Amino acid sequence: MSSTHDAGGASSPASLRELLPVPGRVDVDPAEAYAYPPVSDRPWVRANMVASADGGAIGPSGRSRDLSSAPDRRIMGVLRGLCDVVVVGAATARQEGYRPVRPREVWERLRAGRPATPRIAVVTRSLELDDALLETAPEDARTIVFTVSDAPIERLERVSAHADVVIVDDVSVRPAHIVRALAERGLYRVLTEGGPHLLGEFVAAGLLDELCLTTSPRLLGVGSPRIVAAPPPAAGEAGHLSQENVPLRLAHLLENEGNLFARYVRE
Repeated sequence: MSSTHDAGGASSPASLRELLPVPGRVDVDPAEAYAYPPVSDRPWVRANMVASADGGAIGPSGRSRDLSSAPDRRIMGVLRGLCDVVVVGAATARQEGYRPVRPREVWERLRAGRPATPRIAVVTRSLELDDALLETAPEDARTIVFTVSDAPIERLERVSAHADVVIVDDVSVRPAHIVRALAERGLYRVLTEGGPHLLGEFVAAGLLDELCLTTSPRLLGVGSPRIVAAPPPAAGEAGHLSQENVPLRLAHLLENEGNLFARYVRE
């Protein structure tokens, strides 16, 4: 998953250097490099994740921020500035300390005609969410909560008082439910920051259009999970994810302070 720590838009100490497709180009504008395709008749789903050089997704503290850096946070800030909504699983939201996205002056041109910040959308069965994530979001960028019909009623009442709740009449919230509900709200530029279980569901559903992957110049060794993982099945259902082999096209590869920033687009 991508680190949430200080995901601002400030310039990093060194400029982004392009390795592909134009080797050697410097001072790459990340807003241009990561621009969404023109909005069409369905949302475009982009994932932003960070991994170590040996493929680990979570550092010793149990958070992805162990792998992050100033250049990574700069890219993350631009990706958030470009999107309409950030989709995240509840476990990741709790573990990484998610809060409503703060506005940035540098986003003014990126968000012309849109609210100053993207909305956060959380996927949760238990509705165990931090109050700040629900209560401190601006009115024009209220948090969206995806849950199921058998969610705890007392928590549902609390969450509904502060957030827009989407209740799915199913044993779990599927990526198709998420994409359809976001489209109904006009939120077409979608950014998911994981975690690995939610990303695995999007991959298996064939609904992930793009992967933005930061490779951190660190080794984590044995034990760290990958950026994609199968979630435990919900009560009453068997595991529903299958092994995938999805062809990707490398749209660009950038470098800054030893960090590699790859943008892969599904063929």
